Amino acid sequence: MKKSIKLKITLWLTALVALLTVVLVVMALVVTNYVGTRTAMEQLEATVRSNIKHIEATDTTPQIDEGFLYYQNGVSTLVYSKSGSLMAGQIPVNFKTSEAFENGVIRTVESGGNSFILLDMWLPYDWEKGVWVRGITDVPDTDYLVRYLLMVSAITLPVFTLLAALGSWFIIKRSFKPLDRINATATAINEAKDLSGRINLPKGNDEFSLLAENFDKMFSRLENSFEAEKRFTSDASHELRTPVAVIKSACEYSQKYDETAEEYTESISVIQRQADRMSVLINQLLSMTRMEQGTEKANFEKLDLGNAVAEICSEAQWQNSNICIDAEKGINVKADKTLLQRLLTNLVENAQKYGKEDGRISVLVKRTDSEAVLSVADEGNGIAAEHLDKIWNRFYQADSSRNSENSGAGLGLAIVQQIARIHGGYMTVESTVGKGSVFSLHLPLD
Repeated sequence: MKKSIKLKITLWLTALVALLTVVLVVMALVVTNYVGTRTAMEQLEATVRSNIKHIEATDTTPQIDEGFLYYQNGVSTLVYSKSGSLMAGQIPVNFKTSEAFENGVIRTVESGGNSFILLDMWLPYDWEKGVWVRGITDVPDTDYLVRYLLMVSAITLPVFTLLAALGSWFIIKRSFKPLDRINATATAINEAKDLSGRINLPKGNDEFSLLAENFDKMFSRLENSFEAEKRFTSDASHELRTPVAVIKSACEYSQKYDETAEEYTESISVIQRQADRMSVLINQLLSMTRMEQGTEKANFEKLDLGNAVAEICSEAQWQNSNICIDAEKGINVKADKTLLQRLLTNLVENAQKYGKEDGRISVLVKRTDSEAVLSVADEGNGIAAEHLDKIWNRFYQADSSRNSENSGAGLGLAIVQQIARIHGGYMTVESTVGKGSVFSLHLPLD
């Protein structure tokens, strides 16, 4: 059975805490033993040196004054002759060994199952005479400390280990909760095949919050891509059905009934018009899909909107149009000139299709307090109020303002709206039935 990452991290931290506790206990035992022995040695040396000051050398025997302490702080101080005979002091009861003298050497000896610390110091009278001063003390008994530490460790080690396990599991589980939500959301999306699900974690600076935010962005992008693909497939299959049917009917009719060159020419003309219509429709659908998916990137640059519009109008191949241009100069915006040209072309061609024959089309560029406005006005039949909020939808055509002969696929204004959004702007329309319409692009000033 595979262990989860949370369990692995918890086990590792618990084992680390347990090992650290054991190491600390061992170190405490070692330090306790070392410090006890070292303290006893320092006490032994200090006591012996202090007692030596109270021994006065003479030509015959040493004189020991009242300041000499034979037993102090657990240290027994003895005075021996050069030959090793005890002259003063009381040998500890448990000290049974006869240890040779070593001047100035602190050492540990075993005697009668007990451990002692010895220090011998030679106190000379002259070149040949003198006495030995020996200090004896017990090696500190740290067994009770060891037992106490082991008893405390036996209690605290399981407690600390349990606390470490529970604390680690709680913190790790809490920290991994965003990852669980990410996994649950991805699983739900995969099972339901619905990309609308989101993790929606609160904003944060930790790695999981950033990961969740990026996943949400990725899901949004995937959802938009799939939706764009679905719309393209649906729109193409729906809108291409009519021209394909017309082409098929024209071919069948021509095979059965066309006999003269003029009849064949007419059938081919019908097929060609429908093929052109299909080509325009497919190009428009692909363009909208690319813009929705972000694969058709906008190349923004600083433009003088009035100059750009005047240049676009002068290069356009619009026929039978009475176009009046009033473009104020010095209005700077950030825009993609190619997309701006496509937007203006769609608006002008829309005005040509649905305006009066030989009617005037006005192209106006002006500045407001915070916006640059590009307007295209026609003198057509206008659009009824109930249709104004729907004309930006794909394939929508208001029957009262359009005729089947000139109408397109109904994608022109949808593309215009999309281009406006890409530029951070928006579209508005004002229309009066029987008088015409005004379509306006509103862009933020640079």
